[in-house]
Amino acid sequence: MALPAFSHKSAITIQSLQEGGKRVETEDCYHERDIILDSINEGVFTVDSDWNITTFNRAAERITGISRNDAIGRPCSDVFHANICEKACSLRRTFETGKPTVNGSAHIINQQGKSIPIRISTAILKNNAGEIIGGVETFQDISQIRQLQKELQSRYTFEDIVGRSPAMMRLFEMLPQIAESTSTVLIEGASGTGKELFARAIHNLSRRRKKRFVPVNCAALPDTLLESELFGHKAGAFTDARQDKIGRFVLANGGTIFLDEIGDISPALQVRLLRVLQNRIVEPLGSVEPVPVDIRIVAATNRNLSRLIGAGTFREDLYYRIHVIHLTLPELRERREDIPLLANHFVAKFNHLQGKNIAGFSPEVLTRLMEYDFPGNVRELENIVEQAFAFCRNDLIEPVHLPPELRRNAVSISESIGPMTLQDMEKILITDLMIQNSGNRSLTAKALGINTSTLYRKIRTMGINVPATDGRSHGRMERIGQ
Repeated sequence: MALPAFSHKSAITIQSLQEGGKRVETEDCYHERDIILDSINEGVFTVDSDWNITTFNRAAERITGISRNDAIGRPCSDVFHANICEKACSLRRTFETGKPTVNGSAHIINQQGKSIPIRISTAILKNNAGEIIGGVETFQDISQIRQLQKELQSRYTFEDIVGRSPAMMRLFEMLPQIAESTSTVLIEGASGTGKELFARAIHNLSRRRKKRFVPVNCAALPDTLLESELFGHKAGAFTDARQDKIGRFVLANGGTIFLDEIGDISPALQVRLLRVLQNRIVEPLGSVEPVPVDIRIVAATNRNLSRLIGAGTFREDLYYRIHVIHLTLPELRERREDIPLLANHFVAKFNHLQGKNIAGFSPEVLTRLMEYDFPGNVRELENIVEQAFAFCRNDLIEPVHLPPELRRNAVSISESIGPMTLQDMEKILITDLMIQNSGNRSLTAKALGINTSTLYRKIRTMGINVPATDGRSHGRMERIGQ
């Protein structure tokens, strides 16, 4: 796309003089312009009508590794090697839409061949008559920011599990101890809470990690097929059994078998499973020879097994065999402080898988995610982010990219409280924890993973309402810092 013709001297006008009815720039003007641009920590360059670079400041030299003399006069695509240049140039989009780009994301390859993550902003340049005379792009090296984000992310991940809420941190502390033992584990939690992730983490942290982790969804197969899958069969054991088949228990020998949705298996199959738990032997269908197995069993369910026992559909003796070590996973609405962390985790995941550079979410989208109840838990959040990626063509995920149920909820949310910033969410979190801990600052600071002095500072600066006493009585509410 050709831009309106303009000269290098008209790229950025800092100072002008009236001379013969015409506006002209002096040499001092250029010198002053360069001093100003070189004092900026962000890289800045401008282009003319042929997309040739006309201005290139000192920070641009530092980030790209290309000198100003080598850059000026050359096409920007020869100098600025970014992954978005060919198909998604931010500056070109600005000229096409008339809208500036603010805090877009990309990667450039510098003169040494190193990939550098950058944050980009673009704008159109106009002269005094309002005519378009070129374009300007600023870019910032965010390598250190990305590194800090990775370090921060690592503080709040365990294997592939993401969370920083008190409930998740307690589970993270327990997992290494659970992994050291050989006892059977029962994981209870609603669908989508990550039961298989926890089971894999237990296996990966254990001495069995060099052997197989074998997952089985007990609710996905009818009883007869599930029995064959678990125990295997001999040729001729039933119709179509033309050859021997190794069962999942034998396949997991030396490792871990994960029995997901164990509450859905039939009473008859529960009896056979009970024998495996008691004796660690399996009998393939059609065989009279028992096969010993060395396995650890991790079971999971989204159902209330105690109620199933009362209803007579789940054996009580089997329940106590699998209920040796017990984990209960919280639903996502019970750990809302993890929602932004999880959402950004999925953004990074889909950026990698789909080759995109979406920076994150608009404040309004974050508000809607924080307010939504997520009946499908973490799996639903992941699906929401994946759908947004399919529709998002900008740098940020906006409400229009969300599924209908979140867009509908957004009307009442945005009208009632408006877009929510990260500071707003932090304020809500601190307030909720203060209420839960009856105003005890020490317990609240511990739950947040910060020092008590830091908590006091946040309470003052944010103007948070807290109980008047430090958890020893429930008196009136006071506002600190006023």
